Amino acid sequence: MTDRTDPSPAPRLLPRLILLAAAALLALAAWWTVSAWRDWQRGYDPQTVVAASLQGLQEQNVLVPFTARYVAVVTSTQARLGLEAKKTLIMPGTVRYELDLGSLKPSDLDWDSGVNALTVTLPPLRLAGPEIDIDAISEYRDGVILLTLTDAEKTLDAANRKAAQAELIKQARGTTPMRLAQNAARVAIEQSFAMPLKAAGIDAKVTARFAGAPPR
Repeated sequence: MTDRTDPSPAPRLLPRLILLAAAALLALAAWWTVSAWRDWQRGYDPQTVVAASLQGLQEQNVLVPFTARYVAVVTSTQARLGLEAKKTLIMPGTVRYELDLGSLKPSDLDWDSGVNALTVTLPPLRLAGPEIDIDAISEYRDGVILLTLTDAEKTLDAANRKAAQAELIKQARGTTPMRLAQNAARVAIEQSFAMPLKAAGIDAKVTARFAGAPPR
């Protein structure tokens, strides 16, 4: 009579133990990944990101979102000794529209956590210049006798330069160029805050506005 014995259960249990151990390791890895992701998400507080963006802009100090070239045409007249002299000046110049980033304060930022929206109130734009294109200046004069015999030409030149610079600034403050400059400034500031928020995984709407401007 042959003695038949059952094989040891260990060989049959080993594959199951390996599978269970692998499943446990996978579960542990999944838990660790989810936990790390949550910690990472919590590490990027929206207001912290906004504050860091503000500091970066303040360090930049000045933003020039828009520049424009204008041409002033002015005429001055002098009458002396029964004679008249006239000079016309055509003077081109470039004006920069600047935004004082250094004056931005935390109180200018309004974060609405309920809808993930940031509103930035901007200081008014300031004009820098005009930078005169000396090589492109043109002059026309009339009344050679008076201009030659007196200092009328010097007086007319001074009057024309002053009037031309004022005219360039007047053009720069026009409704259309100011609107274009403000739009460019708003877009630049909105991107400066929106991009870091997006990089941190925060879906937020950023709106930049000038004080006193109607909401968009």
